[in-house]
Amino acid sequence: MNRNGRKEEETLIEMSETGDDDISVLTDIKTPDSPGEDLNGPLYEINSNAGSEIPSHSESQGLSSTESTFLITNHQWIDKQPQSKDSVFFRDGVRRIDFVLSYVDDPNKEVDRKKSERRREFEMNLQKSGLELEVEDKKDSESGKIYFVKIHATWEVLSTYAEVLNIKMPIKENDLDQNKENPLNWFLRIFKLPYEVMNPEADYFTAPFSKQRQELFIIKDQNKFFSPAIRNRIVYYILSRCPYGIGEEKRKFGIKRLISNGTYTSAFPLHDCQYWKKSQDEKCDNERYTLYKQWAKFGKFYKEQPLDLIRKYYGEKIGIYFAWLGFYTEMLFYAAVVGFFCFLYGWITMDENISSKEICDKDIGGQIIMCPLCDQRCEFWRLNITCQPSQYSHLFDNVATLFFAIFMGIWVTLFLEFWKRRQARLEYEWDLVDFEEEQQQLQLRPEYEAKCTHKKKNPVTQEIEMILKRSPANILGKLFLCWMSIVFWIFLIIASMIAIIVYRLAVYASFASVMENNHTLEPISGLLTPQLATSVTASCLNFIMIMILNLLYERVAIWITDMEVPRTHLEYENRLTMKMFLFQFVNYYSSCFYVAFFKGKFAGFPADYTYMFGRWRNEECDPAGCLIELTTQLTIVMAGKQIWGNIQEALVPYVKNWWRSRRARNSPESLYSRWEQDYDLQVFGQLGLFYEYLEMVVQFGFITLFVASFPLAPLLALLNNILEIRVDSWKLTTQFRRAFAAKAHSIGVWQEILNGMAVLSVVTNAFIVAFTSDMIPRLVYYYAYSNNEASPMSGYINSSLSVFAVSDFKSISMPLENEMNVTLCRYRDYRYPPDHEKNYLHTMQFWHILAAKMAFIIIMEHVVFVVKFFVAWLIPDIPSDVKARIKREKYLTQKILHEYELCRLREKLSEKGHCSEVAKQVQATEGKVQLSCLM
Repeated sequence: MNRNGRKEEETLIEMSETGDDDISVLTDIKTPDSPGEDLNGPLYEINSNAGSEIPSHSESQGLSSTESTFLITNHQWIDKQPQSKDSVFFRDGVRRIDFVLSYVDDPNKEVDRKKSERRREFEMNLQKSGLELEVEDKKDSESGKIYFVKIHATWEVLSTYAEVLNIKMPIKENDLDQNKENPLNWFLRIFKLPYEVMNPEADYFTAPFSKQRQELFIIKDQNKFFSPAIRNRIVYYILSRCPYGIGEEKRKFGIKRLISNGTYTSAFPLHDCQYWKKSQDEKCDNERYTLYKQWAKFGKFYKEQPLDLIRKYYGEKIGIYFAWLGFYTEMLFYAAVVGFFCFLYGWITMDENISSKEICDKDIGGQIIMCPLCDQRCEFWRLNITCQPSQYSHLFDNVATLFFAIFMGIWVTLFLEFWKRRQARLEYEWDLVDFEEEQQQLQLRPEYEAKCTHKKKNPVTQEIEMILKRSPANILGKLFLCWMSIVFWIFLIIASMIAIIVYRLAVYASFASVMENNHTLEPISGLLTPQLATSVTASCLNFIMIMILNLLYERVAIWITDMEVPRTHLEYENRLTMKMFLFQFVNYYSSCFYVAFFKGKFAGFPADYTYMFGRWRNEECDPAGCLIELTTQLTIVMAGKQIWGNIQEALVPYVKNWWRSRRARNSPESLYSRWEQDYDLQVFGQLGLFYEYLEMVVQFGFITLFVASFPLAPLLALLNNILEIRVDSWKLTTQFRRAFAAKAHSIGVWQEILNGMAVLSVVTNAFIVAFTSDMIPRLVYYYAYSNNEASPMSGYINSSLSVFAVSDFKSISMPLENEMNVTLCRYRDYRYPPDHEKNYLHTMQFWHILAAKMAFIIIMEHVVFVVKFFVAWLIPDIPSDVKARIKREKYLTQKILHEYELCRLREKLSEKGHCSEVAKQVQATEGKVQLSCLM
């Protein structure tokens, strides 16, 4: 009996275990008459009940051979019935469309005839697997060129694969006490969404589904027992492993290969309705419409996210991403507030900064003649022309900078630890507590399975498995090729970075010469110095180089990972993640590392300048320090990346969709069906979330590794992420096809990357404060070299500038003009004057400052690391109430299952009389129940 109550003739099939992935049909399958023989002909339907193709032993996680046998029904014709084109059901209005395949066919071409044969074989195998198909002829499509194959998974298919994939389903309503009412709920009400949106499903105790224990589960309606997300996950699992080979292609299988070779143009699950209006079908849940209205609109930016509804509609993997992104954005709020107040402190105290006052003073800075900024063409200049840059530098280089650097070191730890707690709570609420990565390890990639040609006995399961035979030479060759490719691209980034540095050195001299000799630039010369002009143009050029290299390397990284043939999807994502992140790390942060730790550190001094490649003189820092240039570099790259990312994520899909559906936008519903509307949308591939995570992790690096130079970085990130959440939700809901549902209990390898960056951020910020900021030299002067008790910082600028005799210039550095008749000039360093016996050697003040910098780095790192580890130890990864709930649920679930088994055994005992063997099973089961109670 099928679920509609019709008796149908059944046929027994089972999977072949000969290793050729063929399906052996033990009895003939009735085929349609001649009109249905042509799969590309008029609309037809093949109705096959409940049988399902079972994966091989390596896929089925230990199913017995008897569980590998299924019943399918004979194919029957069903008359066409009128239905709304906006419907997500077959023409009978009962069976849900779980997946859609599309293709374009021209039987007159030899290549298309071969594709047609593949489709015929593939669809026949899908029917043997128990899936039901219904085809929409191309004449009924809006374009008149595309066939659509609609797929429905029967109850038998769903229940079988729910057991294979270890999917948890409800067995009893949750009777645990809910969380206590938050006394601040009245205040937080403005941020809340309606209860029915936040809690789309009732809370149940769950257990892995079992076909043999169906009566144990709460099945009110078989059609709605499995959510659409679970249904499309199961169907995609079958599609990715269904064979299609003909002739010499017998071992080929999987919908991905059929799409790549053009047999099908796409495969996707349907959205349940249009996003801007509800479906006319009363059986439609209209979850897409709800998500658009309550989540994807930018006007809801201050509202919480409906994570349970996201998880229900898109699956746990997408749900966990938005949960992490939302939590990250919440934590950024606190960092942004503290950073803003640190910036505000710098703004308020800007007029009190003695150093900038001395630079701006005509009697002090105006009387200090500085050595030329470049060789020969540049002239001598007065220090007070850098007045405004020195004032702005104080906004980011002050005492609050040190406090903020320490604060961010602790904030990172709190963010990661509190996220673990939040993640643990989601694992419990989303039934992922017992989710193991090993389960994914058993689900091999179809691309890997297709290359398996050898058999091997699994030492754990003792089953014969197909494996990929790799010789040591082949493995070493691929590893060498892969890592040499990665090293080559990293060297390419370094080469591009060197090119940018050469540009800075060459253009710096030009800017310095032009700005000093061009009187028309005098109104802005105080703000736009040669250093700042060079930094801005080099940062913009560097950003363009970053985007170009990203575009090229992305394809290379995917090609390298594909060539490695990872065994599982988890291994594939982890390998690709490490390659891409390593590249992105070098690509995005190399310019910031250069400005922070190299620029101005190896410039030399006027008598002995250092030259790059013997031609270009190394850059010097502004007398106010290099921190303002690091801030400029960070702002341009970070803001540019975020703006460009939002354009790519929002504008590009919108334009593409507009172009693809421009003819069908005004078509009536009778001509523009639900599957055609989704077909015109963009594809959210399996790596869609990978790029979202990568974007956010790169941003995380900007606000942690270099935050000491720019306290407003968390605020920029916060504003971007508020927009990012709505852009991502908008594009998923309106611009992309419905994503394949997938499970994930955490953010995966990204967690380890974030932990590594959190540790590195403490080191980089300590070095930035010590070597890039001017704070340590000021403190050393304040406590050791100041002679003015009333104003300890007065005289600091004069102390930080050394004296140089113009006559000691080398011919290559000697200015061509000296209109000011300068005999002595100043430069930024701590060296003895020319008339000293140790002329041009470093003074003792230099060594005191260096020692103070090293001591500061050691002290700051140890203090922050001790606090970080103490905080991490103090905060448990799993909240105590979640631990209690997990134990309680496990206890009740085990009790329910044991009592169920006990009842079945007692029924069996009563039927067979006093059978000692059954009586022993009853006794053992009673013992399990008692043990559960004791636990």
